[in-house]
Amino acid sequence: MPEDSVKIILAYGKKIVEINTIIFSSKRKIDWDGVEEYLKQFVGQSYVIDENDEVVYIGRDFPDEYAHSNYSYKSHGTIGKAKANASQAIPELIQTASNIAFTENNADKHSKNAKFGWYRCTIRFSLPVTDSEKNIIGRNLFQGRMIIRCDEDGKKYLYDIIDIKKET
Repeated sequence: MPEDSVKIILAYGKKIVEINTIIFSSKRKIDWDGVEEYLKQFVGQSYVIDENDEVVYIGRDFPDEYAHSNYSYKSHGTIGKAKANASQAIPELIQTASNIAFTENNADKHSKNAKFGWYRCTIRFSLPVTDSEKNIIGRNLFQGRMIIRCDEDGKKYLYDIIDIKKET
């Protein structure tokens, strides 16, 4: 991937992750297995949130959860394409996460992997709009929620990105 394909910009007084390459281009059928494979490169890495200096780890469960969660299966069209392509900016999205809020874990199914609750953060990113010749003619801005689980090992792990909405 070209070095400038993902960068952080300041616009509207907020940090926005600008993604300049579309690697998952189908709007009708997102290749979620391809997204999962792509995300495996981040497993074992850790990144720091600028707003609070918290370290967020990428665990082995992240690629599967991101690509095959109920939210991903329901994400079609522009939102599905946005989530799939946001996968190439995971380090920058963690770095720029804002409005960090903690919630207790209330689901039995997460009693072990999110024993100490969840953090929800706001993320913002943009994707290019291209013409038929792949020239960038505009950008779509998106906002979403990054979900971080607080594991019983005391570490925070990226879990998923949900609630993606196109901003006007």
